[in-house]
Amino acid sequence: MHHHHHHHESSSERIGWAFFLNLCFTVIEFIGGILTNSTAILADAVHDLGDSISIGMAWLLDKFSRKDATQTFTYGYQRLSLVGAFINAVVLTAGSIWILFEAIPRLWNPVMPMAEGMALLAVFGVIVNGYAAFKLSHGKSLNERVLNWHLLEDVLGWVAVLIVSIILIFVDWPILDPLLSIGFTLFILVNVLRHLGSTVKLFVQASPDPEVYRKIREQLTSLELVDDAHHLHFWSLDGERHVLTAHIVVSKELECSERALLKQQISQQLAAFELAHTTIELEYPDEACRDH
Repeated sequence: MHHHHHHHESSSERIGWAFFLNLCFTVIEFIGGILTNSTAILADAVHDLGDSISIGMAWLLDKFSRKDATQTFTYGYQRLSLVGAFINAVVLTAGSIWILFEAIPRLWNPVMPMAEGMALLAVFGVIVNGYAAFKLSHGKSLNERVLNWHLLEDVLGWVAVLIVSIILIFVDWPILDPLLSIGFTLFILVNVLRHLGSTVKLFVQASPDPEVYRKIREQLTSLELVDDAHHLHFWSLDGERHVLTAHIVVSKELECSERALLKQQISQQLAAFELAHTTIELEYPDEACRDH
């Protein structure tokens, strides 16, 4: 038991450490991007700001996820991850639009950035993000694995900035800077829009998987003592932990032993779906459903 608690502590420490490292470096990037006159570095700073928010929310969730549900948060705190994802998407979209406004006019009138300063920041970026990714690579939690990919993405982004800055030191091609920043920004926007779509679906409690919904209905109605299933609601707390509620209409008045058997059969049928919460109500054939 003690070992499990220690694992959580070290997981929280690693994520918190990566958050502060990333946030401090993001501030340095914004200042560096302005000083070197590089839209590519500013674009990467926006990307890193998004990652800082992701890591910060993951860190808070890592702490909150161990707290018990309350009378206010009856399902616990898992849904906060959706709030984090939504805030992240809004910040990244606003930042990306700002970068595009800065970078696109430079395609027609390219301004030479301070290539040596860019190269210095890029080396720093590779080291900082690489070290944070290395720290999180020791973690086993899903949170840490996802964040590790974020940071590895950042390392690759900084490698691209480093390559461009080295080229700019030797060749007078200032257009490479806005081209790289537009490339970064479009990559960010495509990912944001994809994640935003799935986040909004979860917010409005859409079914996380219509095919699974269909299978659950089939499994429940295939039972011998079941006539029908209605008010079947299948939704997700956070994209991973799913919830199911259903009204099951039984085929006849049930004895105590039959009720117990049916409840056991329902549990067996639903076990494969690994649902986080289930609420099943049994209704008799001539009983009026109170939710109609």
